Amino acid sequence: MKSQDETLDDWCRALLQALELEDVQIDIDEVLGLAGVAAHSIVRPAAPLTTFIAGFAAGLASGSGQATDSVSMQAAMEVARKLAKEYAAAEAPGA
Repeated sequence: MKSQDETLDDWCRALLQALELEDVQIDIDEVLGLAGVAAHSIVRPAAPLTTFIAGFAAGLASGSGQATDSVSMQAAMEVARKLAKEYAAAEAPGA
Protein backbone atom coordinates (compact mmCIF):
# COMPACT_ATOMS: atom_id res chain seq x y z
CA MET A 1 0.00 0.00 0.00
CA LYS A 2 1.35 3.43 -0.98
CA SER A 3 1.82 6.18 1.55
CA GLN A 4 0.00 9.49 1.19
CA ASP A 5 3.24 11.15 0.07
CA GLU A 6 3.83 8.49 -2.60
CA THR A 7 0.25 8.84 -3.80
CA LEU A 8 0.57 12.63 -4.05
CA ASP A 9 3.87 12.30 -5.93
CA ASP A 10 2.32 9.81 -8.36
CA TRP A 11 -0.78 11.97 -8.84
CA CYS A 12 1.30 15.11 -9.40
CA ARG A 13 3.43 13.35 -12.03
CA ALA A 14 0.35 11.93 -13.76
CA LEU A 15 -1.41 15.30 -13.83
CA LEU A 16 1.68 17.13 -15.07
CA GLN A 17 2.10 14.54 -17.82
CA ALA A 18 -1.57 14.79 -18.84
CA LEU A 19 -1.20 18.57 -19.04
CA GLU A 20 2.06 18.22 -20.98
CA LEU A 21 4.04 19.87 -18.18
CA GLU A 22 6.48 17.04 -17.44
CA ASP A 23 9.41 19.46 -17.00
CA VAL A 24 7.69 21.57 -14.35
CA GLN A 25 8.95 21.06 -10.81
CA ILE A 26 6.29 21.22 -8.10
CA ASP A 27 7.11 21.58 -4.41
CA ILE A 28 4.13 19.67 -3.07
CA ASP A 29 4.89 20.56 0.55
CA GLU A 30 5.02 24.27 -0.32
CA VAL A 31 1.68 24.13 -2.13
CA LEU A 32 0.07 22.19 0.70
CA GLY A 33 1.53 24.64 3.19
CA LEU A 34 -0.07 27.56 1.35
CA ALA A 35 -3.36 25.67 1.26
CA GLY A 36 -3.11 25.14 5.01
CA VAL A 37 -2.49 28.82 5.68
CA ALA A 38 -5.50 29.77 3.54
CA ALA A 39 -7.73 27.13 5.12
CA HIS A 40 -6.88 28.18 8.66
CA SER A 41 -6.66 31.93 8.06
CA ILE A 42 -9.80 32.36 6.00
CA VAL A 43 -12.13 29.36 5.56
CA ARG A 44 -11.39 25.80 4.40
CA PRO A 45 -12.69 26.32 0.85
CA ALA A 46 -10.14 29.12 0.47
CA ALA A 47 -7.39 26.49 0.26
CA PRO A 48 -8.00 25.23 -3.29
CA LEU A 49 -9.11 28.66 -4.46
CA THR A 50 -5.95 30.30 -3.13
CA THR A 51 -3.60 27.72 -4.61
CA PHE A 52 -5.38 27.88 -7.97
CA ILE A 53 -5.19 31.68 -8.13
CA ALA A 54 -1.54 31.71 -7.04
CA GLY A 55 -0.72 29.12 -9.71
CA PHE A 56 -2.64 31.05 -12.34
CA ALA A 57 -0.82 34.28 -11.44
CA ALA A 58 2.52 32.48 -11.54
CA GLY A 59 1.70 31.05 -14.96
CA LEU A 60 0.80 34.45 -16.32
CA ALA A 61 4.00 36.00 -14.94
CA SER A 62 6.14 33.19 -16.28
CA GLY A 63 4.38 33.07 -19.64
CA SER A 64 4.83 36.79 -20.18
CA GLY A 65 8.52 36.55 -19.42
CA GLN A 66 8.37 38.56 -16.20
CA ALA A 67 10.23 35.84 -14.30
CA THR A 68 11.21 32.18 -14.43
CA ASP A 69 8.70 29.50 -13.51
CA SER A 70 10.29 29.01 -10.10
CA VAL A 71 10.52 32.70 -9.25
CA SER A 72 6.97 33.33 -10.47
CA MET A 73 5.57 30.52 -8.33
CA GLN A 74 7.50 31.52 -5.22
CA ALA A 75 6.44 35.16 -5.57
CA ALA A 76 2.77 34.33 -6.13
CA MET A 77 2.71 31.92 -3.20
CA GLU A 78 4.39 34.44 -0.91
CA VAL A 79 1.87 37.14 -1.84
CA ALA A 80 -1.01 34.72 -1.20
CA ARG A 81 0.46 33.53 2.13
CA LYS A 82 1.07 37.11 3.33
CA LEU A 83 -2.40 38.28 2.29
CA ALA A 84 -4.09 35.30 3.99
CA LYS A 85 -2.31 36.05 7.26
CA GLU A 86 -3.16 39.76 7.01
CA TYR A 87 -6.78 38.90 6.22
CA ALA A 88 -6.99 36.67 9.27
CA ALA A 89 -5.49 39.37 11.49
CA ALA A 90 -7.91 42.00 10.18
CA GLU A 91 -10.89 39.70 10.69
CA ALA A 92 -9.88 38.66 14.21
CA PRO A 93 -12.14 39.84 17.03
CA GLY A 94 -10.88 43.14 18.38
CA ALA A 95 -8.84 43.90 15.26
